[in-house]
Amino acid sequence: MTTIYLIRHAEAEGNLHRRIHGWYDALITENGFAQIKALEDRFRDIHIDAVWSSDLYRTCTTARAIYVPKGLPLHTDPQLREINLGDWEDQTWGQVRHFDPAGMAAFNRSDPAWRAPGGESLAEAGDRLERALTSLARQHPGQTVAVFSHGTAIRQFLANVKGISPEDWHTLSHSENTAVNCLTFDGERFQVVFDSDASHLPPELATLGKQAWWRKDKQKAEDVNLWFRPIRWDTERELYLGARRDAWESTHGLEIPFDGAGFLRDAQKHLDQSPWGVTVAMAGEEPVGLLQLDQERYSTDNAGYIPFCYMNPQRREQNLGVQLVGQAVSYFRPLGRDRLRLRCAPYNDRAQHFYRKHGFVKIGEETGSRVPLDIMEKYIGYQR
Repeated sequence: MTTIYLIRHAEAEGNLHRRIHGWYDALITENGFAQIKALEDRFRDIHIDAVWSSDLYRTCTTARAIYVPKGLPLHTDPQLREINLGDWEDQTWGQVRHFDPAGMAAFNRSDPAWRAPGGESLAEAGDRLERALTSLARQHPGQTVAVFSHGTAIRQFLANVKGISPEDWHTLSHSENTAVNCLTFDGERFQVVFDSDASHLPPELATLGKQAWWRKDKQKAEDVNLWFRPIRWDTERELYLGARRDAWESTHGLEIPFDGAGFLRDAQKHLDQSPWGVTVAMAGEEPVGLLQLDQERYSTDNAGYIPFCYMNPQRREQNLGVQLVGQAVSYFRPLGRDRLRLRCAPYNDRAQHFYRKHGFVKIGEETGSRVPLDIMEKYIGYQR
């Protein structure tokens, strides 16, 4: 009898930034690393003979919870990947909801006929994972194996094992990041010992506990998933200028004059680089924030620069700002940048706390500025 511990990866960028990541190679978040430590503690006294993982960064990194302390090699197999989400990859959930509401609705109800354009169906993902796990189990007869995979693929595999019909897939629960499933394999079929167990995570480390999309009772307000579009500069210049003024005066006060003309010149320069140089964050049809992106400054350091990251005051208690950081990552990473930089006043306590919470660290201080500014940086590259 082979025992399989099938484990979902720790919290990754897509979970936090509310972006669609199937085969997209996302990083682990700061909270995700704390989840990995909790998982390591859980398995400290459990014997494991082999460790396998999908070949994506988020699973390989989570697998370090077991293979590193136990001194085992890590084996990877792309057949253990998440469902392939085709044209939806790295779009925000809000974007797909806005432009393909029927497709999003079908996905959310686990419709067996659903398939992202250019991607896999739910059945194909579950069958692929079942074939991969069957092969691994037969390679390790009588052993105990830890396998690291992904939420939807695991969910569909468990539907196969439990014999849940496609019309009842919507009844399946969603698992927490680093949730553990335990199965046995007798050479022919799997049996579930337990599933979706995240008892090693205290509430403050849970990912799903902070989100509402998975709740069937809808006890919490629906999550706000943003989508992004380039600013319409001809008609929305005042929107930009008003946000800039609000950010300046709320941070620096009224004694240091607001240089609106200078900010407009900078915005135009960044728009000349890309239509995304000034990006509008949208909640449904409502503009709720702005993100300014500069391809040139700090490019010699392989960094992308964020001159302005702004959330409307009435939206600042909804934890939406991190989705703007996610948009910056999605913009700069395909350009080959492995870090983000921005400037923040040292006395802007709210912004300082937000950026540090999400992985930015101070690397210097701006010289020649009208106001004191810390230079802060976040690493967005891959390190295995």
